[in-house]
Amino acid sequence: MKDGVRIMNVARGGLIVETDLLEALNDGKVAGAALDVFEQEPAKENALFGHEKVICTPHLGASTVEAQDNVAIQVAEQIADYLVNGAIVNALNMPSITAEDAPKLKPYLALSEQIGLMMGQITDNAIQSIKIEFLGKAAGLNTKPLTAMIVASVLKQSMAEVNMVSAPAIAQSRGIDIATTENDNAGELITAIRLKIKTETRDKEITGTLFAGRDPRIVSIDGVPVEAVVSPSMLFIRNDDTPGLIGGIGTILGTAGVNIADFRLGRIKGKKEAVALVSIDGEIATDVMDQLRKLSSVQQLKALKF
Repeated sequence: MKDGVRIMNVARGGLIVETDLLEALNDGKVAGAALDVFEQEPAKENALFGHEKVICTPHLGASTVEAQDNVAIQVAEQIADYLVNGAIVNALNMPSITAEDAPKLKPYLALSEQIGLMMGQITDNAIQSIKIEFLGKAAGLNTKPLTAMIVASVLKQSMAEVNMVSAPAIAQSRGIDIATTENDNAGELITAIRLKIKTETRDKEITGTLFAGRDPRIVSIDGVPVEAVVSPSMLFIRNDDTPGLIGGIGTILGTAGVNIADFRLGRIKGKKEAVALVSIDGEIATDVMDQLRKLSSVQQLKALKF
């Protein structure tokens, strides 16, 4: 270094050899030094203390009145930013969401939660892997919080206390592989999120999109097209594509006094399997569920809650 340099260390003690610094100060190589970290801490004694060319302060910068005031202000601003705008910054254990991203992500977070909750409820066997595809406009978003939301929602069926923060670690501890991909091409859709689950017995898939850029829709289950709005109480039915299912469901629910708010049925022509999503008002009793399961064409029946 040039003669007459000034050195400041506010990083870590030990980065500077203090005996060499003292020698450089005494012979004029170093014109001055400022330190708040030292080789030995707490620094009760040190040859640099009292040197006319050295400023020493305790390693307590964060504990000063000014620092505490600034930290308090920053914390209050960050909490307000989250509550007002949905922005998350400087979080240690979850992805950051900027104030600019927050309004863009809000409908996608709702869609992600719905897809994850539905998948978790229709999956009976142990999950081996989770794959999430962000398609079209969704591929250009900050997908980390969306991924965390999906994984948390999938696991909530078996673990009520799981959340966006703990979900990735819990999935890892259970040996569940998580993979994400982004693709600008969403086919016929402008934007979409596709969730794929691999289990011990069967692979499952749910695709969702946003209508008008804000309204979540389920548009495909296991490759079967079915356009449905998620409601608080629903029935998921996987069935043989044979006549009589709709009439049988309507008769049983009508006799039980359960009102059908919406009925969405999807099938692939030429295949013998179909799926249905039925929105209902209120709860459905266990005996009514048993009656529905006895319908000859029903393969799987689940009561869904959102």
